[in-house]
Parts: sequence; structure tokens; C-alpha cells
Amino acid sequence: MSLVPILLLGLGGMLVGGVISLVRQGATKFSIGLVAALALLSLAAGVAWLIPGDS
Repeated sequence: MSLVPILLLGLGGMLVGGVISLVRQGATKFSIGLVAALALLSLAAGVAWLIPGDS
């Protein structure tokens, strides 16, 4: 089993925490959206990496 999906899911979790922090601090919608998009991308990549495929 690869370490990459664990790292991607961990990064996604930290970025979700960053989104929550940015919202509480009253950051701009652009910065919140950017960090949220990166979090979703990281989480989706981590889950997609775990899906078995032809290898």
C-alpha cells in the first residue's frame, strides 16, 4: 500500500482546517474559495488513489 493517499488525505484535512480558520477570521471569499478548492482536490485525489484499478 502506498503512502501517497494517506499524505493527500492528511493534506486535505489540514486545508479544511485552514478553510474553517479563514472563515472565522473573516478572510476574503477568494482566499476561502481557493483554499477550499485545493482541499477538495487533495481529498478527491486521495480517495481516487485508493480505488482499485488495472495495474
